Amino acid sequence: MKSCLALIPFLFTMPALAVEHQTIDLWPGGAPGPANTKGQERDITEPSDRLVAGRPLMHLTDVSVPNLTVYLAPTAKATGAAVVVFPGGGYRILAYDLEGTEICDWLNGIGITAVLVKYRVPQPQDAATRFKEPLQDAQRAVGIVRHHAKEWGIDGARIGVLGFSAGGHLCAVLSNHSEERTYERVDESDAENCRPDFVVLVYPAYLSEENKGTQVAPEARPSANRTPPTFIVQAQDDKSYIDGTLLYYRAVTDAQIPAELHVYPAGGHGYGLRATGDPVSGWPRLVEAWLQDRKLLNGKG
Repeated sequence: MKSCLALIPFLFTMPALAVEHQTIDLWPGGAPGPANTKGQERDITEPSDRLVAGRPLMHLTDVSVPNLTVYLAPTAKATGAAVVVFPGGGYRILAYDLEGTEICDWLNGIGITAVLVKYRVPQPQDAATRFKEPLQDAQRAVGIVRHHAKEWGIDGARIGVLGFSAGGHLCAVLSNHSEERTYERVDESDAENCRPDFVVLVYPAYLSEENKGTQVAPEARPSANRTPPTFIVQAQDDKSYIDGTLLYYRAVTDAQIPAELHVYPAGGHGYGLRATGDPVSGWPRLVEAWLQDRKLLNGKG
């Protein structure tokens, strides 16, 4: 009896085993194009920055060595589906935990392998150029995931993308620019199709031309023969971006692409998965139902 009791303090104080995630540099020989960074990669979060659900969020910037981190779905839950995750941050920073690591943990919980992309920021803020290098990173990332599909237990026909804010814009651009790579081929991963099989856009930004809400941004215009099925969630009081979201949804449906849009009256922008008290916080359940309805979570591929 004594020996059993002696184990109790150890069991309660033993730290949980950390799950190791594989990280791969996107560009083994260095990323193409000019570097826009001004120093070492770092988190520039300040105590005065806003909190989300009472907690701070990372503001990762000066990313010059983009990479992807693989969160394999637990074997017992794995469905064979995968989602490549793109955090937002206005192409200036990456909200790497709020719209990245926390999202990957949720996806693992519903049996999806998540792949978190740390793409290059900051970028020039000109509307015509701010997505150019991130698009290279996005195309490369999806190609790498598809190339490693068998190794990672993924169905190569069920690889989607999910993006927040600027990351949502990036996913929309990728959805409509997958036919040709925007960089010189590096290796076999670039021979893979980089078109996502489905797209989830959460409070996407920059989807209207010059944010004026009259036309879809030219780099994101949908097409019937290339844009994948799309799920979008937005809050009505996200004043800067709601018009672009509505325009994009209309363009997607005009192109006869299967799409689902959920607009909530309140919620603002930049809430991620965190419970803020607004009904918009329920969006993950709607995404899961949409994936189930499209038979993207059925079987291991």
